[in-house]
Amino acid sequence: MKRSIYLMMALSATLVLAISCKPKQSAYKQVYEAAKEREMQQAASQPTVVKDAGTLPPVEVSVRKEKVEPVLASDAANLKNFSVVIASLSVKLNAESLKTRMQNEGYSVILAENEQGMYRVIVASYDDKASAAAKRDEIYQKYSALGNTDYLRRTYGVPFNDLWILERQY
Repeated sequence: MKRSIYLMMALSATLVLAISCKPKQSAYKQVYEAAKEREMQQAASQPTVVKDAGTLPPVEVSVRKEKVEPVLASDAANLKNFSVVIASLSVKLNAESLKTRMQNEGYSVILAENEQGMYRVIVASYDDKASAAAKRDEIYQKYSALGNTDYLRRTYGVPFNDLWILERQY
């Protein structure tokens, strides 16, 4: 009997110690927020790096063939055979948000959905591959001159280093 009482007391003491030594979520949150604030201050204090657009390596013409349909019926007439895709997103809300940001930049953006449910954010669409490739290179040059991929991702939501051409299949 005495032995079981001692065993229960030892178990209770161990349990109390284990519970009291548990780290608090608020302590982690404070450290995380302080680190995030320091990171934001460092990012704000660093100057924006502007690269000379003439020194960029040539970009390979990447063409992918897919069957896509415009999300909005009003975009159907503007979706041609070759399109410049800046992002491929699985969440429609994210695609619509990027569409709005790029429309504010002056692009006529088309959202198209493929058979797998991915949303392609298209900034230009042409009847021929050469025009689409030229526009893709123009966009790449423009945004590469603004800064590195981290800056572009923070500012626009995409790094602009993986632009590609979509060849529409029917």
